Amino acid sequence: MTAAEAAVHVLKKEGIDVAFGVPGAAINPFYAAMRKIGGVDHVLARHVEGASHMAEGYTRTKAGNIGVCIGTSGPAGTDMITGLYSASGDSIPILCITGQAPRARLHKEDFQAVDIQAIAGPVTKWAVTVLEPAQVPRAFQQAFHLMRSSRPGPVLIDLPLDVQLSEIEFDPDTYEPLPVYKPAASRAQIEKALEMLNAADKPLIVAGGGIINADASELLTEFAEITGVPVIPTLMGWGTIPDDHPLMAGMVGLQTSHRYGNATMLASDFVLGIGNRWANRHTGSVETYTKGRKFVHVDIEPTQIGRVFGPDYGIVSDAGAALKLFVEAAKEWQAAGRLNDRSVWVEECQERKRTLLRKTHFDNVPVKPQRVYEEMNKAFGKNTRYVSTIGLSQIAGAQFLHVYKPRHWINCGQAGPLGWTVPAALGVRKADPEAEIVALSGDYDFQFMVEELAAGAQFKLPYLHVLVNNSYLGLIRQAQRGFDMDYCVQLSFENINCPEINDYGVDHVSVAEGLGCKALRVTRAEDIAAAFAEARDLMRQHQVPVVVEIILERVTNIAMGTDLDGVNEFEELAENVTDAPTSIAALT
Repeated sequence: MTAAEAAVHVLKKEGIDVAFGVPGAAINPFYAAMRKIGGVDHVLARHVEGASHMAEGYTRTKAGNIGVCIGTSGPAGTDMITGLYSASGDSIPILCITGQAPRARLHKEDFQAVDIQAIAGPVTKWAVTVLEPAQVPRAFQQAFHLMRSSRPGPVLIDLPLDVQLSEIEFDPDTYEPLPVYKPAASRAQIEKALEMLNAADKPLIVAGGGIINADASELLTEFAEITGVPVIPTLMGWGTIPDDHPLMAGMVGLQTSHRYGNATMLASDFVLGIGNRWANRHTGSVETYTKGRKFVHVDIEPTQIGRVFGPDYGIVSDAGAALKLFVEAAKEWQAAGRLNDRSVWVEECQERKRTLLRKTHFDNVPVKPQRVYEEMNKAFGKNTRYVSTIGLSQIAGAQFLHVYKPRHWINCGQAGPLGWTVPAALGVRKADPEAEIVALSGDYDFQFMVEELAAGAQFKLPYLHVLVNNSYLGLIRQAQRGFDMDYCVQLSFENINCPEINDYGVDHVSVAEGLGCKALRVTRAEDIAAAFAEARDLMRQHQVPVVVEIILERVTNIAMGTDLDGVNEFEELAENVTDAPTSIAALT
């Protein structure tokens, strides 16, 4: 068989039945192999970067998934770099496959020949241009081994045209995936960490995205319940414990955080971090974050221990392996009466959760963004999968929305590329045909890769996209306040084809409809709920993405700061649950 055919056989043996991509001359032999062998469904993206983000969304939706994206030589590979960077930063395994010029022309500046191996190297676990046809199936075997082992991450395989076409000997019937390697904590390490936690007066568990990657959220919740220790999920770990769980103490950080979460962190004296990397938008000033408290850090990647600050004790372990032992040891300690009672500390945390709230109930016209999230909480249930990436919309969403399950907040945390949301949501839908999927974008994120809506229409991938439009680069405008300027961040203009939106610029409704989707525009808060209901009906009827655009006031400053004890609250705070009727305190 050809090397390309062998590669497709390996994909199928490794469990791949979906791919996202754009064909081209240098990758056509691979597409020919997919067509001949069958069994790999394909979604045709409108942009190769979009295909990489679709692959990310697909991976992030279900434990064990690996998204695959395919492109031709040259710019297809460079277009995928943003997706590779995004996946690398969040420990997400995706496989990018690119075509390449024939081997004899690699050094001749051939058409669309670029050293993609060198370009992709810094943002992948492995990037390789396969120069020997017989090595192709083993390169793919190694790719899956690396993506799944230790800290997960992306791989790029580059296939010269003549390598794909060469015939090799390969027996797919006897192929087996390589065993996955995951470091695991020892019982002695877990006992020491548990002793340190038990000795603290006001301990917390910081639950990171590594717990979700390890599919260990139930173990995390069980461990918290046995020990009675409150949990602070990171943005990537949101959903490891339900928002309405009495031990969920709120999120911490400079932006995507709760007032009560930050206050609880500052009141604590011990933190057990599991599967997290102490990202700077979570910690803020390391001096403030670490002052007066001890830390134990559990992470799958040895070089993460001590990278941001030196913990009092570090354990290199897969989060799932560590939590199994934590649960086992904690149960034994509980039976022996060795665990301290945490009820007073938990009640302190719950009191903050009941009282330190931000106001959401505004009736302003144009709409204040806080009201949008209040309406989303009313409309969308506990099984909703939210998809978002960056901007004031994402920050406010994390402050006001609720997540109850792992993989139900699907967010690009480290890279935050604009345009990520639309293609990622399509990848989520491809991975989960049944769930309610709600994407959240500001107008600029939406405009970046809006063309991928056409893929959603073509391949019947319906989801609901909440588009909050202030016709501004809102987060950058807010950051420019420190420079006393409002410069090059306006998106407003008078649209000669749509005078009814005044100076809000792009007519997103017409754009979405031109791409084969449905769209609604809302200008008053009291109409949001009805728009969401109509959008659901349109999705069911037409099986396409439906955009609900909500026209916001032009300027709203969302709570954020430079330190955990210095977050600026720009809007009114809630005085009671009437001001925040969909806060967890009000709902429980």
